[in-house]
Amino acid sequence: MKSVGYYNGVMGPLEEMTVPMGDRALYFGDGIYEAALVANGIVFGLEDHLDRMYNSLRLLEIPFTMEREQVRQELYKVIAAAEEAPVQFLYWQITRGVCPRNHPFPPKEVTPSLMIYVKPHAMKPLDKPYKLISMEDIRFKLCNIKTLNLIPSVLANQRAVEHGCDEAVLHRGSRVTECAHSNISILKDGVLRTAPTDELILPGVTRKHLLALARERGIPVEEKPFSMVELMNADELLVTSSSALCIPVESVDGIPVGGKDPKLLKLLQDAYLEKFHRETQPQ
Repeated sequence: MKSVGYYNGVMGPLEEMTVPMGDRALYFGDGIYEAALVANGIVFGLEDHLDRMYNSLRLLEIPFTMEREQVRQELYKVIAAAEEAPVQFLYWQITRGVCPRNHPFPPKEVTPSLMIYVKPHAMKPLDKPYKLISMEDIRFKLCNIKTLNLIPSVLANQRAVEHGCDEAVLHRGSRVTECAHSNISILKDGVLRTAPTDELILPGVTRKHLLALARERGIPVEEKPFSMVELMNADELLVTSSSALCIPVESVDGIPVGGKDPKLLKLLQDAYLEKFHRETQPQ
């Protein structure tokens, strides 16, 4: 099987798997998710993803009791059942469980549901920059939780597609937050700047890695808000996500941006790619 699905211990070809109609993900988006790349059968950044997963569960008060090691085993069980591929995309989500539709939390005997799938993945070339559009950020203030409630992000990404772009950069007033399904950072005068991890952005795993790599190389890092004006005038713009790693930006709303510090940009990209390959090599 190239693509394998899993739901509460049942596993099979992804296209044949089903989910009960009572799963609260279907009515309320009542759950959280994680996504990561797999190479050589190794999940990249898994411990960081598990840390964020358990934090999201805590913030949404979902009583998921499976221990970390068991979650790890279930993920690798699904990976092992799939045909090998150079790179794979691994997705998993945990919902509040299956029960008749009702807004309050279900009775205590209802247990959370775990869904997993893995499929082949084509990595995007890091030297092909993104085109962005800008949009007002209309999401609620729980963006620090990786919740299944993604409709504003879906709409923003659709507007980007309609404009022939790759992503939408979001802002609240003049303050840049993040992209529809990615974080965004800028380089200016040799400094890597990114929004702080408050309730307005997701604490991205790739973002976390990028900041650490910059600090290791003596590149100053600032985690504080920046404006759309600062974004447009930045030396370089970087979009980071678990599925695409670290992609530069060439335009926002059709206006050329970046391209002023390619040396530092490439240093960070090369450092990230080296980390990815090193940490997904079999021991």
